[in-house]
Amino acid sequence: MKNRCFIILAVITLILNFGCKKETSETTSSTLVSENGTQIKLDGELPSKESIPALFDEMDFQQATQCYLWGLPIVAFAEWQQQHYKTFKASSNDLVLYNSYDDRLGILTANATTPYIMTFIDLAANGQTVIEMPAGHTAGGLADFWQREQAVIGEMGPDKGKGGKYILVPPTIKDFKADGYFIVPCNTVNMFFGFRALDPDPKITETLLKQVKIYPYAQRANPGPTKVVSPPAGKKWLGIQPAGIKYWERLHAILQNEPVEERDRFFMAWLRNLGIEKGKVFAPDERQKKILIVAAEKGQQMAMANSFSKRFADIKHWPDKKWDYVLIMKDPSQHADNYDEFFERSSYFYEAVTYSKAMITKIPNVGQAYLGSYYDNEGNWLDGGKNYTLNIPANPPAVNFWSITIYDSATRCLIDNPQKNADLSSRKDLIKNTDGSVDLYFGPKAPAGKEKNWVQTLPGKHWFTYMRFYGPTTAYFDKSWKMDDIKEVK
Repeated sequence: MKNRCFIILAVITLILNFGCKKETSETTSSTLVSENGTQIKLDGELPSKESIPALFDEMDFQQATQCYLWGLPIVAFAEWQQQHYKTFKASSNDLVLYNSYDDRLGILTANATTPYIMTFIDLAANGQTVIEMPAGHTAGGLADFWQREQAVIGEMGPDKGKGGKYILVPPTIKDFKADGYFIVPCNTVNMFFGFRALDPDPKITETLLKQVKIYPYAQRANPGPTKVVSPPAGKKWLGIQPAGIKYWERLHAILQNEPVEERDRFFMAWLRNLGIEKGKVFAPDERQKKILIVAAEKGQQMAMANSFSKRFADIKHWPDKKWDYVLIMKDPSQHADNYDEFFERSSYFYEAVTYSKAMITKIPNVGQAYLGSYYDNEGNWLDGGKNYTLNIPANPPAVNFWSITIYDSATRCLIDNPQKNADLSSRKDLIKNTDGSVDLYFGPKAPAGKEKNWVQTLPGKHWFTYMRFYGPTTAYFDKSWKMDDIKEVK
């Protein structure tokens, strides 16, 4: 028995030794290929010395793609701010009125129905800054440059549409107090202010505009006039994240002006290896530049997938339809339980700008609701060379109005078509069916007799759409009103 146990033990030992020797032999000669196509040779269980630079390149590339997603909200605002200064010839505190179709063509997923009034405010130049908001039927707010809501202004804000004075306080100033003002502590030095005039009468919008004032708090005794400008006619502009190395140039420039928050310190460490550092000139070497350009391209592809084919839980308003919730962050602060909403944030801010509680309220008859569709009913991307139809059932769940807007998938801006129209809404003279429903049409050419209900799309370009409900009713929230998917007309 003793000899038998000894023989078994010897055989097991021989097998184990053989297995180990075989594994060592295979490992010594193996070559790994990364997801990025980088070949890594192994020296035993370790990467070979000649493979170390390739591993660092891949490390920098992978981190750069995530820094691309991380930077989407601040780069979008920074690029738009530069258009505000250079293309519109507006300064900090000047209001820009985006009224026409052409005015809005450069804004990420702009609403095409109501006028926008917006500006960028530089607290480094101004110090504490006052916004005087008149009474009126408005919806607006203040956002920092990471696009976190800092204050709601208008009917959903503390002034409740009755007007009031707001003071924006730079992040360097703590515990600022002033009687008779709504105090807004700001997270960033650069700030965004915008509002929409919800009354359809353009004269009321004009009157409101004349009453809005923006000025440094230090000049409150004798503030100067607030200038109102419009985007220059006939001049193309885009307030979207730029491509390639320009994305990183814009990110570097805006980071020089803003405080670094605790949650962003690891990203700042990643960027240092790519030539982007606070307080230093952006001068990437050839290796860094090559990685940054490729990472921006790959990062944008990731952003497209993350926005247009969302993989978040409970993303569908109706589980059996293709309509996604556009506004997927739980709170404008971008905080969730135990984590910050990194991918939700990058999903939304790749295709849109600004986020507020009014846009995600669950209270019937106030605020707004947004649904997005990127596919037809068969799960295919919406193609500008094909014809589609969508039926809007009777009694859409909106107290104020509803609208559906078509966007170019490449720019995420209003579709720039010869028709000069990207929007259909209940404010327009649409042809209705006898049952109260409305059939809408999207394609290169209008169906005969249906021109009023048609938006022109562009062959060779994909598109997507937002359905907006202003003042969504209970029928929206309980889903008793249901809309079908967009269908290709074959």
